[in-house]
Amino acid sequence: MTGAVTLRAAQPRDVPAIVALVNGYAAEQVMLPRSAESVELALDDFVVAVDARGTVVGCGALKTYSPSLGEVASLAVAREAHGRGLGRAIVDAVEALARSRGVRELFALTLTPRFFEAAGYAVTDRVRYPEKVRRDCLACARRFGCAEVCVRRVLEAEVLDAAA
Repeated sequence: MTGAVTLRAAQPRDVPAIVALVNGYAAEQVMLPRSAESVELALDDFVVAVDARGTVVGCGALKTYSPSLGEVASLAVAREAHGRGLGRAIVDAVEALARSRGVRELFALTLTPRFFEAAGYAVTDRVRYPEKVRRDCLACARRFGCAEVCVRRVLEAEVLDAAA
């Protein structure tokens, strides 16, 4: 990553920036919108990328469906920060959060499957995740014309350093 960008757990003061970032893409039909309330309720599940001025330039969340299954959700990087590896760094941080919570399988619905494939995900059929379909897809206005591709990754258990 170039520049002074840090990844950290989201904090209450980040909510407006997360909502603005996600909803900016939602207005372009690239993502689903998030309300401030929904972000506040899931704040412990969000990671943010913050530049040297303290501006949120990226975000992502772990949406849990069961103790072992989660989704990489609300992944967004500000256009001015594209090309700096922030998306991949945020996915890595969401994966680390998943591992710390015992989640061993992640999936995502995306319009950019190549991005996820480069991060170790494989394209799969969304019917593999009826939890997602029931929770989100049935209520989505785009459910009959959805162009999103489902990708998944089974997380490897973290290897503990035997010398530690």
